[in-house]
Order: sequence, then structure tokens, then C-alpha cells
Amino acid sequence: MVSFNILYFIVLILFFVSVLSIGFFSGRKSRNDAEGYLLSSRNVGLILFILTNVATWYGGILGVGEFVYRYGIVSWVTQGFPYYVFAFLFAVFLAGKIRNASLFTIPDKLSSVYGRQVGLVSAVLVFVLVSPAPYLLMTGNLLSLVFNVDILIGLILGFMLSAAYLIKGGYRSDLYTDVLQFFIMFIGFIIIVVFCFSSLGNFEFIKNNLPSAHLNPTGGVSVEFLIVWFLIALWTFADPGFHQRCYAAKNGNVAVKGIIISIVFMFLFDALTTLTGLYARAYLPNLSNPTLSYPLLAEAILPSGIKGIFYAALFATIMSTLNSFLFLSAATISRDFFFRFSSKQDLSKLKNFTIYGLIISGILSILLAYLMPSVIEIWYTIGSICIPGIIIPVISSYYPKFKISEKLLLFEMIASVSAGFSWFIFRQLLEINNYIKSIEPMIVGLTLSIIIHAFGILNNRI
Repeated sequence: MVSFNILYFIVLILFFVSVLSIGFFSGRKSRNDAEGYLLSSRNVGLILFILTNVATWYGGILGVGEFVYRYGIVSWVTQGFPYYVFAFLFAVFLAGKIRNASLFTIPDKLSSVYGRQVGLVSAVLVFVLVSPAPYLLMTGNLLSLVFNVDILIGLILGFMLSAAYLIKGGYRSDLYTDVLQFFIMFIGFIIIVVFCFSSLGNFEFIKNNLPSAHLNPTGGVSVEFLIVWFLIALWTFADPGFHQRCYAAKNGNVAVKGIIISIVFMFLFDALTTLTGLYARAYLPNLSNPTLSYPLLAEAILPSGIKGIFYAALFATIMSTLNSFLFLSAATISRDFFFRFSSKQDLSKLKNFTIYGLIISGILSILLAYLMPSVIEIWYTIGSICIPGIIIPVISSYYPKFKISEKLLLFEMIASVSAGFSWFIFRQLLEINNYIKSIEPMIVGLTLSIIIHAFGILNNRI
């Protein structure tokens, strides 16, 4: 538990009240029709696009702290640089096309190009990939640490704090709470870096107190480890959040420019979080739980009121992503399951369907976070198995020359996910060569997906 005083308490309460107030107030102007509730009437301008795009990108902040603490700047090599590359490529080759499609979800697009069965399978994969569970887990852990409550209570409170205003205002509430959280997260990490620099020392302090591997871009980890994290960054092409924000943009130009400018802010925030993690490892070298490296560093060097601001920044970084993924998950349930299987496909019912989706997603996420209490394990398992089944189908749906037959694409999606899952299970059970065992499920699934899709393209040309 963190140390506690009234000033610290006041700062955090002000933060939570501000988020809830902005969420409910902005939600008053949300239209109840499908486009208004799910996409803020497709009228999101450039500045709002950038702020929400950056804010929702960093929900795994405690996982980032753990990664930097354990491995050093290789965290940026695996968690930063690849995403800049793929975000830029996404902006150039997909963002404008996605906005011009004027749909609601990724399965909408795949259904229109490849048919209902592909749309349904993609909806299942998207639902798994946008699970809010990792971000709810981090919110619950932080609430548990700060207020000394049971983790289950923390999970329930975290869900209620995020879901309350989403039920009222939908995507518009999500957008405007993200704006506040964008500024809070930057302010908090700027503050702790300044305090570290002034009270602990400059870069010489870091250099003299870190293992040498921590300042090595490869960090002493295996090549396979680096490759898999780089491949996981391919997820950017099929990121439902990126697609949602492009659908909601005023036009394609906003979507393209918004993502490219966002990369600059992503780099700046990555620099702040990496520096903070390096200071934590240098100053607190023997932490038993590196996931808490950021909070424990704040405990060690920040005065109470300032510490409250930093904790607010941690909450802002996590909750801006939690509310976005919670709403994406609910929208997937609403649009891609309830709506598609309803006897009368009435768009006016999407708001009610989405509210049901918020409740269902929240309950499932609480259970998953409680039963699998490791952020990195949730990320890695879900990403490695599911991402290969969705990336190439999404790209091919926007580029006709890469299109293959519906049946073959359906087989590709199911086979690549099944292969990755099977390898994930078997390599833990079988006594096999260490080199073969080091092959990650992501590589198995993606390789199979590429082979099947390439076969489909060649078959079309024969």
C-alpha cells in the first residue's frame, strides 16, 4: 500500500470527479442514433483525433514499467519503434480507405467483401483482441494498491468508473474524457522525470547504476523474442481502435494526418516512460514485483501532493485505454453479434444493444482479470494466437488485388488461429529441441496465414 495523506487523497478524488463530470456532461450532447452513439456522428476533427489516439495507445503503462525495469531500452525497441513504423504505414495505405468506407467495425468490412461467415469469425477474433481485461486488471491493481482494497473490489470499481459515462454518452463521452487524460498523463510523467533528474542525478546516475544490458538496444534477449514483439506490432493494421477512430473522423485527410502527427506524441511519451523506468531500475534495483516500479519510484521521491498528480497520470493512462476498449468490445457485441442475429436489423436499437454489450464485456473482463492476474501473459497469449487470423484478411479487404475466395479466406483465418493455439499448447507439453521450442505461436500462425493467402492469390491468377 502507498503512504497516504489528505492532500494526496484530494488530488485523486478531483481527478476521478473530473473524468466522470466530463464524461456525463459531454454525453448530454450525444445523439442516440447509431452513428451518433457509436462514432460521435463521424465528425471528429484533427485535434480531438490526435488527443484520443495518443491517450488510448498507452493503457499498458504498468506493463511498460515492468518491461523497462527488466530489460531496459529494449522496451522501446519492441514496444515503441515497430508501432511507429506500422502506424505510419497504416496512415498511408489504410486510414483514408477506412474513412471512405463509412462503416462501423472491422467485421462490417470483411462481411461486405467476403460474406457473413468471414464477418462472424472476424467478430469473434476482434472481440477477443479488444478485451478490456488487461487494462481493467491494471486499474484494479492500482486501486487496490492506492486505497488498500481487495483486488476484486478494485476490478469492480474500475469497471464502474469507466462504464458509467459510456452508457450515457457513448463514443462522444469516450473522446472527451480522453482529452483530459491525455494532458494528465503527460503532466504526470514530465513531473516525475524532472524530480528524478533533480533529486537523483542526470544520465550519469542512470549509466552508473544500471546493468550494462539495460542500455543495449537488444537488451541481451533472444532474436526470436525481438521478432515476435515486432510481429505483434503488425496488430496495428487490424487494431479496432484505429479503425474506429478513422470511421469517426470528419474525413480521410483528418484520419491520415491525425495518425502521422500522433506518432510524434507517441515518441515523446515513450521517451518519458522509458526514462522513468530506467530511473526506477537504477534507484530501486531489487524490486520483487517490477510491475509496480512506477508507483514505488513515485513513493520514494515525490512529495504527497505531487505524488497524487503522478498517480492520477497512471490512472489516466490506463483508464483512457480501458474505456476505449470497453466501448469497442461493447460495440462488437452490439453491431457484430446482437444486430446481425436480430430478426429485424434496426439501427435504432444499436444504442440499447451497446449498453447490454458494456455490461456483458465488463462481467467477462472482471472474471478474466481475476483468473489470469498477469498483464503481459494476457497480452502475449491473446496477441500471439489471434492476431495472425485477422491481419491479412483486413488488408486484403481494402486491396482487391489481394482478395481471395471466401471459402479459402475462412479456412485461412480458422487454420492460422488453430495452428498458433495448438503450437502454444504442444510446445509446453512436448520434450523437443530447444531451438524448435523457441519458435513462437505468432510465427506459426502468421506463416500459415501467409502461405494460404499466397496460394489463393496465385490461384486467382492462373
